[in-house]
Amino acid sequence: MDRAQLQSALAGRQIEAVVIGASAGGVGALLRLLPGLPANYGCAVVAVLHVPEGRQSQLAGVFQQRMAMPVYEAMDKQELSRGTLYFAGSGYHLSVERDHSFSLSCEAPVHFARPAIDYLMESAADAYGAALVGILLTGANQDGAAGMAAIGRAGGLTVVQDPTEAEVPTMPQEAIRLRRPDLVLSLDEIHTLLLMLENN
Repeated sequence: MDRAQLQSALAGRQIEAVVIGASAGGVGALLRLLPGLPANYGCAVVAVLHVPEGRQSQLAGVFQQRMAMPVYEAMDKQELSRGTLYFAGSGYHLSVERDHSFSLSCEAPVHFARPAIDYLMESAADAYGAALVGILLTGANQDGAAGMAAIGRAGGLTVVQDPTEAEVPTMPQEAIRLRRPDLVLSLDEIHTLLLMLENN
């Protein structure tokens, strides 16, 4: 997909936040997507990867070494700020409240995962509506499909990694099956789209 088609998908949208979900193969995918975003990036970016329960997530540290923007593990009651990357920690579901602050909860796992992608995406769709971009990447289960559908129903922009490129295609395929996303893109195209949000 060329830049003109991506620009057309963004036309008229005022994006405030980006939520990204991934599972198996997700760290490698995010390392191709996120480095290169500018320090003063115009959106808040929140990522959920399936982190094994009981193991401390190292994601914020790993990505801070590679990113110009600040990177944090999301904390309860923390307000989302533009130009900041947040990762969900292990052992808690991460959601976004309507006042654009984070909430952590210990409710039961969803699709065997806590944090679950659906949990973040459904709450972010409620909080941001059409000002949200949802991105679903490689993964081995159905988590994220319902969340992406919720973002689409709320008027947000839905982007799924091309399953033919994904390290594990199950998650993108399930999202496409449940509700056709706005865009099915390669990682390079998603990276270009993220950079284009700056000028939108």
